[in-house]
Amino acid sequence: MSTLVLGLGNPILTDDGVGINIARKLKEEKPELEVVETSEGGIALLDHIAGYDKLIIIDAIKTGKGKPGELYKLAPEDLKPAHDFSSSHGVDIATALEAGEALGYIMPRFVSIYAVEIREDTTFGERCTREVEEKIPLIARRIMEEEKL
Repeated sequence: MSTLVLGLGNPILTDDGVGINIARKLKEEKPELEVVETSEGGIALLDHIAGYDKLIIIDAIKTGKGKPGELYKLAPEDLKPAHDFSSSHGVDIATALEAGEALGYIMPRFVSIYAVEIREDTTFGERCTREVEEKIPLIARRIMEEEKL
């Protein structure tokens, strides 16, 4: 089964780069993994994810309810696709997956979405905050275990 790990985020906005940092850690631990790091979103992701059987997405989330570094696991069903396409900039991953199928892309059959609670995403910095950065190895290990990588 072909698997893609997709690390999302902005690597120069402190905690917003956590998805990319975790993807890098996974690649470091498992060099044979197919890993893509990107700051792109929405429809632009289709070119990265099409053709894989399994997709593992890692990104930041700021709910304000969890602790920085807390990991949430979601499925595409947990997200509601938007049906108002007034802007291509606002297309979320659920909408992109649905649109990919409608456009005839061969989309992954299995999709896991990991979201890491963050504290800071407005300050320029190439490193995550201490609370988030210290959790990266633990999160990478948990993803490897849960996804049987």
